[in-house]
Amino acid sequence: MSAKSNARPPRLLVLGTGGTIAGSTASATGGSYAAGGLSLEVTLSDLAGLDLAAELIAKPVAQIGSQDMGWEVWDALHKEVRMAQDDPEIAGIIVTHGTDTAEETAYLLDLTLAAGKPIVLVGAMRPAGAVGADGMRNFANAVHVASHPDANGRGPLLVMGDTVFAAKDVRKAATSNIDAFKGYPRGPIARVTPSSLDWFGGATRIGEAARYAWPEALPRVAILTAGAGMDAEPVRALLNIGCKGIVLAGLGQGNAPGSVLNALNQAVENGVPVVRSSRVDEGLVDRNVEVDDNAYGFVAARALGPAKARILLMVLIANGVTDLNEIQSAFDRG
Repeated sequence: MSAKSNARPPRLLVLGTGGTIAGSTASATGGSYAAGGLSLEVTLSDLAGLDLAAELIAKPVAQIGSQDMGWEVWDALHKEVRMAQDDPEIAGIIVTHGTDTAEETAYLLDLTLAAGKPIVLVGAMRPAGAVGADGMRNFANAVHVASHPDANGRGPLLVMGDTVFAAKDVRKAATSNIDAFKGYPRGPIARVTPSSLDWFGGATRIGEAARYAWPEALPRVAILTAGAGMDAEPVRALLNIGCKGIVLAGLGQGNAPGSVLNALNQAVENGVPVVRSSRVDEGLVDRNVEVDDNAYGFVAARALGPAKARILLMVLIANGVTDLNEIQSAFDRG
């Protein structure tokens, strides 16, 4: 018998949080379904016939739609991933996750974990039982990525639609398309099928430590979306409920009506950092273009959209980083 056939398959920890990949539907052609309705054990049992080249260790963390993702689940998930990173028996980690907030969870883990063994988030756009359900293929692809040696040293990844994205770049760009995810400023970093995996470049973060410590809690940071004709009252309302930071999802390159900018400047002067991002799908938000960031005391989000800008600002504040120059440097790095 060959040495290859004697080799033990990689052991992967599968952490379940729910989402459409664990969703159930009463009709194969209907539009409604219950996200997170199936247990992780049921989800994995449906995959048993795929003959995946890995030993899967299931551990449920939550069973929710990712619109309900928040601190308690993040805290539990982070703890499980850390233990798996330290376990020499575990070759990689897969996290089943709803697609609505997958980019936020991936980026939060990216900021607070070392870039060691693979961490792969995977979801689905169509629930089990629906015509054209994509969950089984996405999961098979995630197994392929998580068990591949070249996935090490890349930080958390998201696998959807035969595509691999880095946590810093990935975002959900369509409500229901199978290929709902895009990457910015980089596009995909690999293409994957259950039988093939092509990386577009080498791992650049091997041995990289976590950028920030995992906090005991995350502060309240709100996203304020700018629109034509709005006034400053929403800014005051956010401050009145105790927001410790505000992310502006601004017009164009992070702009807003003058009254709103003035109110946000008052927030900065009262010790509440303000980050300008854009509600536009793609593009950089640079400093001092249409908005005089130096005068207002704002931080430019650069390549991060509002969702990721909020995650980074929460982590920075939780780690005691409040100097605006330091915050800007963190956003410049992305």
